[in-house]
Amino acid sequence: MKYIDEYRDIEKVKKLAAQIRSEVSHPWNIMEICGGQTHSIMKYNLQEFLPEAIHLIHGPGCPVCVTPAEKIDKAIELAGKPDVIIASFGDMLRVPGSGKDLLSAKAAGGDVRIVYSPLDAVHLAEDNPGKKIVFFAVGFETTAPANALSVVEAKKHNLKNYFLLSSHVLVPPAIEAILSSKETRVQGFLAAGHVCTIMGYHEYIPIAEKYKTPIVVTGFEPVDILQGLASLVRQLEHGDSAVENQYSRAVTREGNHPAQKLLKEVFVVTDREWRGIGTIPASGLQLHPDYASFDAEKNFSFSKHTAPGENICIAGQVLQGLKKPMLCPAFGKECTPERPLGAPMVSSEGACSAYFRYHKMD
Repeated sequence: MKYIDEYRDIEKVKKLAAQIRSEVSHPWNIMEICGGQTHSIMKYNLQEFLPEAIHLIHGPGCPVCVTPAEKIDKAIELAGKPDVIIASFGDMLRVPGSGKDLLSAKAAGGDVRIVYSPLDAVHLAEDNPGKKIVFFAVGFETTAPANALSVVEAKKHNLKNYFLLSSHVLVPPAIEAILSSKETRVQGFLAAGHVCTIMGYHEYIPIAEKYKTPIVVTGFEPVDILQGLASLVRQLEHGDSAVENQYSRAVTREGNHPAQKLLKEVFVVTDREWRGIGTIPASGLQLHPDYASFDAEKNFSFSKHTAPGENICIAGQVLQGLKKPMLCPAFGKECTPERPLGAPMVSSEGACSAYFRYHKMD
């Protein structure tokens, strides 16, 4: 299959791995920012092809994982209202809030429905005029345009019963937050190709220059990732800090202009709380004042939500790339995909989920 088989070619993988081994003369810490890349690395056991000097660090690029417990609590509270239907992608139902999750709210009688597109939620609003439909909008720049389009469609059809509970986050501010941290060990980044398909990669250029850190936009197949790593190693070994685009079959420097225009129309940039990390300035999207009538947080009243209690889960350190999932005392014991203590064990992009599914246990 074009763009699949050739990027899973084992001979190309071995050749790229040999190239990396031949060029490495120093240990390097490289972060793949996206959870989808983490899962590919684990699924295809790519670390085994690499020299020990290449240390892969898993980043916070799992939007489900960094959704604050307070947002989930609000969704759960809305699900308990008799006139509200909560619409969400399936991976949000198992993510714990401060007390329980949306699946528990559904089991308790809340009307929580899994949808496969935000436009499905718009159709729910059309089909249920006596109900208020709240779509739980979670994601990076990749999913934000579709969620923005759902609001535009709701306005176009004069739907008064459609709302967005937005928890959108942005990648470049997260990269800058990681690089500015005193604890950071990251020396190079693999940037997420699907995000850059929308936004381009021009936003990364000033970050790479400011922090003298190379960034390579990379796809999600084994050859993609190893090509990205080869580019990073070459730059690191020569002291360079440029932004390169490995994923040129899908990404351009400037990105998708119509999608970006839609985002600017519907959303404004805001500070955002990242679960396990804290508040990152200018790292989120909230609805533009022109679309305030569709903002769930402005149109519903909520109880005061408290922060979740501490447990032995180290999800925050995992999301910041400070520790690997295997170092968590709860991993695979108290915390499993069936009974998760933290969001990274739930999401299909979570690092803990990837390790649980693919890591060889001793």
